[in-house]
Amino acid sequence: MLSKKNPVASFAEALAGGAVEVVDLTQPLNERTPMIQLPEPFANTPNVKVREISRYDDRGPAWAWNLLEIGEHAGTHFDAPTHWITGREGLDVSEVPPRHLVAPAVVIDKCPECEADPDYVLTVDDVRAFEAEHGPLPEGGWLLLRTGWDARAHDAEAFLNAGSGSPRSPGFDAECARWIAEESPLVGVGVETVGIDAGAAAGFEPPFPVHYYLLGAGKYGVTQLANLAELPPTGALFVVAPLKISGGTGSPVRALALVPRG
Repeated sequence: MLSKKNPVASFAEALAGGAVEVVDLTQPLNERTPMIQLPEPFANTPNVKVREISRYDDRGPAWAWNLLEIGEHAGTHFDAPTHWITGREGLDVSEVPPRHLVAPAVVIDKCPECEADPDYVLTVDDVRAFEAEHGPLPEGGWLLLRTGWDARAHDAEAFLNAGSGSPRSPGFDAECARWIAEESPLVGVGVETVGIDAGAAAGFEPPFPVHYYLLGAGKYGVTQLANLAELPPTGALFVVAPLKISGGTGSPVRALALVPRG
């Protein structure tokens, strides 16, 4: 009897041989990581703080470790449905099915548009045009929006881009957010910006529509991604690993992509 080759073994061979590359999509997380800034009277996530516990000294002669103060929604992070009021009866971050954390991804590149207009928002027509060129969106997959915003992540002022008095950064329009939540086969979206909504989304109807529609539909978001330029429009496997925080509304993550090469 002929036996089928173990697909996991085939993948391991492809990884070892360079036919599959692992691309790190995660921004560094440290005390300089930009954090979203909400206006008064709303409470903000504090910047990451790192305090040394011991470092090969009298406090611990053979080991080093640190104490972290960090918000659930800091740096490259995952938004669970319970993060938003519309999803408050949904899953917390510890309950997200693992199959949604390792899934196919498409990358829609709108860098030229975002360079011309930092308030650029993706529309359903944009997604339809992508599908006409590259095929349908993957069932149970992720849409990653490339805007070039990851190049700003080292500079909080440029990244948050709120010098005009209001944040200006790209994202999705309200109808696109509703369509992804209610009509698409996707389980989530990923962005390079500080949040899954556009900077001007407080003024959309409804306000913050990606949060409102996607999290309300039991779907997810990932923010502050990096290196989407290294991914093809289709064919990559997205891997996102939030901490399994009981009751958590989100978590910092290590986000990766598995990309076929050659």
